[in-house]
Amino acid sequence: MNRDEKAAVVDRIAGELESSQAVFAVDYRGITVSQVADLRAKLRAVDATFAVVKNSLTERAADKAGAEALKASLEGPTALTFVRGDAAAAAKALSDAQRATDVLAFKGGLMDGKAVSPEDIGAIAKLPSREVLYAQLVGTVAAPLNGLARTLNALISGIAVQLGQIRDQGLVGGSAAPAAEPEPAPEPEAEAAAPAEVEATTDTDTTENQTDAAAEAGDASDAKED
Repeated sequence: MNRDEKAAVVDRIAGELESSQAVFAVDYRGITVSQVADLRAKLRAVDATFAVVKNSLTERAADKAGAEALKASLEGPTALTFVRGDAAAAAKALSDAQRATDVLAFKGGLMDGKAVSPEDIGAIAKLPSREVLYAQLVGTVAAPLNGLARTLNALISGIAVQLGQIRDQGLVGGSAAPAAEPEPAPEPEAEAAAPAEVEATTDTDTTENQTDAAAEAGDASDAKED
């Protein structure tokens, strides 16, 4: 590799260091080509890349990118994982490959510009992925909203039932339906009895007249005798 080629590699690694959210360094001794290919496919799925670069070139790239803290991990054969996506998902992919191959020991790295230890990377690998955290957050936020929706549905249903009852009772519009007017009571038969009273009065007057006439006749007869 000539000087220009080395400069191009340094520039490329420096660019990766500047654009990555996290950088994990591992010891790649003992890993096979097929295992590297499988690991790269898994890392690519979480927006991360796996690269093997000479430590001397990586140190120059770290100096150029202002990532001097990474240089402490550059001892012995070192491969770098540049993470632009979910750091937890990338660390988990490395951890799974470590268990499957019994190689790829964590050496350290950077996260958000700060140095992380091998133990830190192992702890990061145990964190939920970003998608899982988003799902949990959405579930937490949606739970009270679902409760509110159920409450509103129950309230609306109750109002509908009450309106139905008001309609059935004839109270629509806020006024009761007019009640049926009672039938008029029959009038007393006082007038029917009046003619009978008149007839009785007439008969009495006739009897009195007849008595007076008889009395006058008797007086006249007595006068003749005298």
